[in-house]
Amino acid sequence: MKITQDAYGQQLLAQHNSRTATVEIIERDDRFIATGSEPGLYFRDYKQWSPLERARRSKQRRAGSWTSVAAPGRHSLYLQQKGFDVTGIDISPGAVKVCRLRGLKKVLVTPITGVDKFKPNSFDTILMLGNNFGLFGSEKGAKLRLKKLYRISSPDARIIAGTRNPYKTDNPNHLQYLRLNKKRGRMPGQIRIRVRFEKTVGPWFDYLFVSPEEMEDILSDTGWLVEGFIGAEEPNYFAVIRKK
Repeated sequence: MKITQDAYGQQLLAQHNSRTATVEIIERDDRFIATGSEPGLYFRDYKQWSPLERARRSKQRRAGSWTSVAAPGRHSLYLQQKGFDVTGIDISPGAVKVCRLRGLKKVLVTPITGVDKFKPNSFDTILMLGNNFGLFGSEKGAKLRLKKLYRISSPDARIIAGTRNPYKTDNPNHLQYLRLNKKRGRMPGQIRIRVRFEKTVGPWFDYLFVSPEEMEDILSDTGWLVEGFIGAEEPNYFAVIRKK
């Protein structure tokens, strides 16, 4: 990603430098515009995490090497402080710079599509929190990238992934978009968005929201399966995924 297009990274850098909470502006391809995460969310420490995030962390205390889709590194930094060997990855140069400024020792500018650069058995646990299961982009993209993650992870590896159930909404704009996607031959929760910050506009990309049932279907022929869900009855939930 070019620096001039890195709206997400510029927003994180502005927040890190000013110590003032900022919000990301998300534009969807049907012209729907909304703010993204809560102001300051990506910089909260463990005590400020949501109960669901803390529940997820308390149930997963595995030793070994971890990789995390980094954002500004709050989960990676927490694990690093606890003595885990953590490698953060992010497509955003700005996000990676913020991670380094905050003290994350190992973090790379690498998209989820580029994980096959790592050797087999590189990681025991893969974190995709903050709805980052969505970075797979589509059903086809998810299957392809899950197979890549299979090849670079240890035999008993786990993926801990967050996502959002797109059907748990009563917003007419979102319901209309789900129907539009079905007409276009896309998964209902496959949204096309870009990020804006001040004068910087990021590139369009696909982001995938799935129900628990859809996630299990996607995993079916990838070598992975759902070990369990955390908060599956909520709009936002986590899945613990293991190798078959």
